[in-house]
Amino acid sequence: MLSRKSAVLLVAFCALPACYHATIETGATPDTNTTIKQDWASGWIYGLVPPSTVSTAAKCTSGVASVETQLSFLNQLVSFLTLGIYTPMSIKVTCAAGTKTSSVAPQEADPIPFTATPATLPETLAAAAVASRSSGHAELVQIISR
Repeated sequence: MLSRKSAVLLVAFCALPACYHATIETGATPDTNTTIKQDWASGWIYGLVPPSTVSTAAKCTSGVASVETQLSFLNQLVSFLTLGIYTPMSIKVTCAAGTKTSSVAPQEADPIPFTATPATLPETLAAAAVASRSSGHAELVQIISR
């Protein structure tokens, strides 16, 4: 039969080397040559204050394929030694391959169909609402303050 001390040591032995790991995939094809990695992204108070945002726009011009977050053994050790005040984590962003495409077709630039002044604003908004309801699309209203 295991003693209490042996049971605690067994649980600690199994739990301490474990790493928290989460992966988010967007479905885009990954470009394994283009990654952004932060091994010591600074979080605070057991992760309640998250690390700063990873800027990907400049390096991942085709979007992001996946994001991995991990609390390695060393990250957890530092968190333990600081009593959870400083909670670092590793973040790895894999960029998407290819060119960025939009699922929304570009629309032609139409002139703004409704123009209003402060005096005619209620009537113009009512007319735009009727037109929007009948067409099923949003209508633009330009307000001119003179």
